[in-house]
Amino acid sequence: MPTYPDSFPASRRLFERARKVMPGGNTRTTVFLDPFPIYAVRGEGCRVWDADGQVFYDCINNFTSMIHGYGQPEQVAEVAAQLPLGTAFGAPTESEIELAELLTGRLPAMDQIRFANSGTEGVMMAIKAARAFTGRPKIVKIEGAYHGSYDFAEVSLDSAPGNWGDMPVSTAYARGTPAGVLADVIVVPFNDTEALRAVFSREGDTIAGVLIDPMPNRAGLIPARRDYLEEMTRIAHDAGALVIFDEVISFRLSHAGAQGLWGIRPDLTALGKIIGGGFPVGAVAGRAEVMAVFDPTSGKPALPHGGTFTANPVTMRAGLAAMRALTPAAFAHLDELGDMLRDGINAALARLALPGRCVGLGSLFRVHFTAQPITDYRSVWPGPVEKRRLGAFHRGLLDRGVLSASYGLFALSTPMTRGDAAEILSAIEDTLGEIARQG
Repeated sequence: MPTYPDSFPASRRLFERARKVMPGGNTRTTVFLDPFPIYAVRGEGCRVWDADGQVFYDCINNFTSMIHGYGQPEQVAEVAAQLPLGTAFGAPTESEIELAELLTGRLPAMDQIRFANSGTEGVMMAIKAARAFTGRPKIVKIEGAYHGSYDFAEVSLDSAPGNWGDMPVSTAYARGTPAGVLADVIVVPFNDTEALRAVFSREGDTIAGVLIDPMPNRAGLIPARRDYLEEMTRIAHDAGALVIFDEVISFRLSHAGAQGLWGIRPDLTALGKIIGGGFPVGAVAGRAEVMAVFDPTSGKPALPHGGTFTANPVTMRAGLAAMRALTPAAFAHLDELGDMLRDGINAALARLALPGRCVGLGSLFRVHFTAQPITDYRSVWPGPVEKRRLGAFHRGLLDRGVLSASYGLFALSTPMTRGDAAEILSAIEDTLGEIARQG
């Protein structure tokens, strides 16, 4: 069995080469691994091969974006057909209309949509749209929730116990964040209706919108309660504010995304990841009345928006193929695999008397090494022991041929079979057993 890092000399050499031309040898903080990341060279189906020739089950799928894994025939055919015709134009193409029609047809809350180049951009434009529509400056967001690399969306992403009080404090994620950014972001605990009500009672006339991921990954991958989302919508609308769903990741959960599962109609939705078929993509969508802030047909819009590669036809064609293949049957398959793995992991944790729990829905799950009830960001904050277990878990799975996120997130893909899931579960059980033996 290969062991990390000793069995990865080619990746080590590539990292040393990368450090000479990139800070930290890296352009994505999320893929860094100490002492060096594993370099991928190709993918096929639900597997990837690294620079040392080793093969892994890919259970992170480019941080949830590759829902069909690698080399899906329909996507490959669409991209191959588009490449000789042109990859990007200073003009729109029919492909963006077709993807827009597909997406708005699936989601009742989406009358109209605009494309961008990343989920970060989608969230950013949703926040700006809420401000442009309401004329208000502030947003409300959930403590610990990740919404991309936009100053306002990053607030309190990784607040630590030293920052905690009875109510979350707006905390900078990156050094140099302006104080004005912190002043315009109100942070609240997850699934806490009373906290939300108190915030709106105090500052409702300054709030443009509430930004929420219905199952926030960095805040624990805990599903929101339906009654919480329903009351959030009522409170926000009573105050004249909007509800913004970040479905960049949670759109994976069903044919109509998380909002379809919960039966909630947000005013705006940010999308990304799976809608681009493996290519860079983002989007903001919502009610026509709100989306009108982008409309340039009567002069300068309230919110100008563009991007050199926005809605490029390669992304649009790949996205069309990916979304057409995400049928109700495909989601049922992913749900079955997800349930199988979540149930198996929780059974293994109980059998080994190892403090921990696996949470999530559909094709997404996350493992936490904690004995306390999992309710929000603070309840899953890893102390020194939990961090050591997470590190051992991640590296133990690497040694057994399974790629996951270093913080315990897993994302499944449609090419996976029940046999693949059984092998992944076996690797997880072996790794958990090793952790239990080591204490």
